[in-house]
Amino acid sequence: MGFTFTLLLALALLHIALGASVGQDSRIRYDNYSVYKVKYESLGQRNLLRQLAEDRHNFRLWHEAKDELHLMISPYGLPEFQAEVLKANVSAEIFIPNVQELIDVETAENSRASSDEFGWKKYNSLAEIEDWLDDILARYPVITEGFVLGTSYEGRTIRGLKISYKSGNPGVFIESNIHAREWITSATATWLINQFLTSEDPLVRTLAESHDWYIVPVLNVDGFVYTHEKDRMWRKTRQPSEISACVGVDPNRNYDSHWMENGGASSNPCAEDYGGPHAFSEPEIQAMSDFVGSIKEKLNVMLAFHSYSQLLLSPYGHTKEEYPENFDDLMEVAKAYGDAVEAFPYGTVYRYGSAAGILYPASGATNDWAYNEQGIEISYTIEFRDTGRYGFILPPVHIVPNAEEALIGITALLDKCKTLGYLELKYDL
Repeated sequence: MGFTFTLLLALALLHIALGASVGQDSRIRYDNYSVYKVKYESLGQRNLLRQLAEDRHNFRLWHEAKDELHLMISPYGLPEFQAEVLKANVSAEIFIPNVQELIDVETAENSRASSDEFGWKKYNSLAEIEDWLDDILARYPVITEGFVLGTSYEGRTIRGLKISYKSGNPGVFIESNIHAREWITSATATWLINQFLTSEDPLVRTLAESHDWYIVPVLNVDGFVYTHEKDRMWRKTRQPSEISACVGVDPNRNYDSHWMENGGASSNPCAEDYGGPHAFSEPEIQAMSDFVGSIKEKLNVMLAFHSYSQLLLSPYGHTKEEYPENFDDLMEVAKAYGDAVEAFPYGTVYRYGSAAGILYPASGATNDWAYNEQGIEISYTIEFRDTGRYGFILPPVHIVPNAEEALIGITALLDKCKTLGYLELKYDL
């Protein structure tokens, strides 16, 4: 008995040291990792729970709202988690019992859907997305134009696509897959591109042809490739730290807009929301800033695609004590999106509010930076499906329904923007 217990303890300690296991194909596995929804009431309770996430081998923060956390927990971290739940006097509910099972199902569905034809029955790799963009540019040379934001830390080109049917249109910028593991975002962005170019629906044609679209399907190219080849649950960039063995920065905390203020990002290089050694430390975010800055007079709307939670988040993220001057308009526009999506056949419910008000302080994010530093008055983070059943590992069967909701929501959003006078031409580039 003593020997068996000692052996199990040694194996547990080894697992803690190494983190998740590595499969035969060198991919990191999350066998028996579970995800819990933890409800809390006070800041003290929140801080106790967030301290767990400092141990990234056993705990990963998936989602945080103003009254709950979603934590992924290794099987060897469960005793500590249970002790902290009792200590903090909070309630915890499991909603994903085995993360690896979801990843395996997703991988199997992707394999079954694999073919030479690009589509939305599976999640596509960066290489597949880039080949598809090349094909789009070849087939629609008059309407489309490729652009390059810059180069990632690992030397990959960060590409985008402009769709313009006529001069004088207001501009809409869509940033996607800034967080590597949020695959539904690039799937939705590419589906929208396809609809803008091929749909014969009169409403879609009006939407597509009445705006200039600047769409970056994958901003965090290095992290995205890493999620496909090594670690499905990776969130950050891939630039090594000079002060830690931990790799990467949260790119959505790296913009130079109230960077690191009010606890809106972590200074710990191992944290999932690490803001970086300084603003714009990540070449991907510097490239995004440079490009958007060069065309900001053409842009009326900024939409940053994320998952998950089904939310529309306006500025400000760095504080909940202040609100933008046009906050009432931002809420009216967000309501139009939410109402349109809920009225759609799937009945999906989106909540809306300021990022800090409905969630938590998040400084250095795209929506704040676009609003505060670039003067783009309509700026949102859109958190797609779902609310926790699958989290980041949303099955491919959800791709088209989610994208359809995004299309109907964006249509309503832009209609409301036009009514409120936000789509007036700023400058014709």
